[in-house]
Order: sequence, then structure tokens, then C-alpha cells
Amino acid sequence: MTTQFIDIAARAAADGQITAEELLALRREGWGDGVITRAEAEALFVLNNSLGERSTEWCDFFVEAIGEFVLNGTPPRLQCNDEEAQWLIDQIDHDGVVESMVELETMVRIIERAENTPDRLKTYVLAQVEREVLSGTGPTRCGGELSATHISTAECRIIRRVIWASGGHGPAAVTRFDAEMLFRLKDETLAEENAAEWDDLFIDGIANYLKGFTLQHAQVSHERKRELEAFVADNRANVGRFMGQVAKEAPQVLNHLGKVFGKKKSGPDYGALAAAGEVVTDYENAWLEGMIDADGEIDDLESRLIARLATEM
Repeated sequence: MTTQFIDIAARAAADGQITAEELLALRREGWGDGVITRAEAEALFVLNNSLGERSTEWCDFFVEAIGEFVLNGTPPRLQCNDEEAQWLIDQIDHDGVVESMVELETMVRIIERAENTPDRLKTYVLAQVEREVLSGTGPTRCGGELSATHISTAECRIIRRVIWASGGHGPAAVTRFDAEMLFRLKDETLAEENAAEWDDLFIDGIANYLKGFTLQHAQVSHERKRELEAFVADNRANVGRFMGQVAKEAPQVLNHLGKVFGKKKSGPDYGALAAAGEVVTDYENAWLEGMIDADGEIDDLESRLIARLATEM
């Protein structure tokens, strides 16, 4: 029950620590009905902010529980609406900073798990990751340390997870938003002894943006997925209604039906799309020139990026 869950969390928050027994009780109460409510999620944030030390077990539970509320608190699953996205932002940003690395991990994990998220959450997570990489310190949930003086191996892992996240600006693809963050990070840390992984991450990321491709409807919006789930859940027998909806909303399904009944299927030519993506367009070339010319010089990483793009043309 929500009341018992909140009482346990409040007692632990008052103590400034959570025992193994209290954590087990939270798990039992939280997953007893398979749902994490908003009141329970808010109690977890209060508790997390009060803790002097955060065990691995606590971090795992917090990340799991908050992700469950944000992505599955309301249908459709693995998505969140604008209100839930703003709630998460407000909880984390109540004093202008990410209070703990478990909060950073929570945001990153939500973006990784999600099929799609509102643009405001995508932009917020990207900005928080950039800020933590440039100024954060302390251990991360995935091992290693955040460093305020250089880009560490752990930070490279976090960046890579975010820019290729399924619920980010581009599903499993680097977008202009991600690429511009990579350039900002590079410019801020040129004089630092960054981790060896950073060079490959920067070059791979920018090259992926310039030479990759994503399908136009690779991410289904929250509203559209609700419509589709409602249509599937409506089990009223009406063949005419079904075929009319298919004709209106999903031409690709008609292509599939055509194949079943002997007609040639026409659909996306993924080979052609990939080949087109390999071509650096005039817009992309102008963008790259602008990013490189921003500081009036070509540094070593930019030279290596240009050389790689040249060899792949």
C-alpha cells in the first residue's frame, strides 16, 4: 500500500540512512501491486536526498523504481507524457543541480529503456550529462569516476549510452543535438589528458551523425502509440472498420497484405537509405565547417575526423 511505503521511506529519511530491512520492505510494498505511484516516487526522491551514503542496493532500487513510474506509470508502456517528463525534471532540478550520481544514472537509464520521450526530457538529460561531464566529481553507477578536469573513461561510457539511446533525440543514432554536445565537450577539454576512449567516441559520434540515417517514423509519439493501443484493444468485430483504419493509417500494412495475396511488396529500401545516409549533404558539410571554424583553428581531433570522412567517401 502507498501509505505503508511512504511511512517506511519517511522514517528512513528522518534517520538519514536506510537499512537493509527497510530497503527490503520498500521493495515488498512497492512491487506488491506491481505499480509505483507518484506519491511513492516522490517519497523516494525525498529519501534519496536525505541519505549521507547510498549503497549499490539502494541505487539499483531507486533507478528501477523511478524508471518504472516514469515509463510505465501510465499507458502506453516504455513512454512518458509531457507531465511525467516535467515531474522528473522538477524532482531532479529542484535546486539547480543533480544531487547524486544515482539521479544521473536514473535519467540515463530512462532514456535507454524508453521507446520515446518528450523533447523537453531529451534536451534536459543531454544538458545534465554535459554539465556533469564538465564539472561533476565522484563515483558513477557504471564504475569509474566523474572528473571536473578531464573526460574520464566512465564519462565516455555515459556519453556513449546517451547519444545512442533509443529514447533520445535519435533512436540508436547520433543527432545534431548530440554532435554539437560532442564538439562543446571537445573544445572545453582540448588541453586536458582525456581518456583514450574519448578520441574514438568523438570521431565515431560525429561520423555517425554525418553519414548515418534514421527512418522518418523510427520513434512513435506518445499520443500516436496510445491511439494504436486503443485500436488494438477494441475487439469489436468489424472487418470494414478494420480495413478502413488500415487503409487510412498504415499503408505499409496494405503492402504486406498484398504480398500475402500474391502482389509484390513495396516498402522501404534500407540499402538505398543507408547509401543515401553515407553521402554528406551540403547542409551537413556547412554545419561541419561551421563547427570547425568556430574557434579559428583545426585541432588534432578535427584533423583526424576530416581524414576519416575523406577515406570513407
